[in-house]
Amino acid sequence: MSNRKANTSTKRPERKISWTWLGVLLPIAAVIALVIAGRGSDGTTTAVVEPGTNAATFELPTTAGTTVALSDALAEGDALIYFSMGVGCDGCFAQIPEVEGALADRGIAFLPVMIQPRDLVAATAAEWGIDIPILIDEDRSVSKAYDMLGKNGHTDRPFHSIAIVRQDGSLAFEKTYDTMFVPVDEMMADVDGVLG
Repeated sequence: MSNRKANTSTKRPERKISWTWLGVLLPIAAVIALVIAGRGSDGTTTAVVEPGTNAATFELPTTAGTTVALSDALAEGDALIYFSMGVGCDGCFAQIPEVEGALADRGIAFLPVMIQPRDLVAATAAEWGIDIPILIDEDRSVSKAYDMLGKNGHTDRPFHSIAIVRQDGSLAFEKTYDTMFVPVDEMMADVDGVLG
C-alpha cells in the first residue's frame, strides 16, 4: 500500500510538468505562426493598401535646416518615403544614394526619414557623402502614422520600409524589407510594379 502511494505521488508531478510545458509552448507556436503568416516567402512584409486610402500628410525638418512637406514633393509627381533605422545602420545610409538616383531616373520624389536628432543624422550623412536632405521624425509621429514601428523586432524605430504615395495623395504601397540593405533593383522592381 505504501508502494502505491509512492508511485501515485511520483506520477502527479509529471502530469503537472507536461501541462506546464504545453501552456508555454502553445502560445509560442501561435506567435510563430502569426509571424510566418504575415511574411512573404522572401521574409518581407507587405501591407495591403485599400484603393483610395489617403496617405498621412506631414511636414518635417531636415538635416539641411529646411522643412519638407509631403504636399511639396507630390506637387512634382509620385513620392517614395523611405523609413529606416538610421544612425548605427550603415546599410541605411549606403542605400540612400542608390535609391535617390534610381528614383530620379523615374521622376519620383525621394523622402528618406530617420528618427534620431538632426545634428546626429546630419553628421553621419556627411560621413557617407550624402547631401540629399534627410527628414527628421524625432517624435516618431510620421513613422507611427504610416505604421512603420514594431517591424522586425524594432519597437522604437522603423526597419527598412517604404511607402509609395501617388501624386493625388493616395497611399499606393507599403513594404518592410527583412534585410539591412535592399538591392536597388529589388526595390525598383517593387516601385515599377506599383507605378509602372
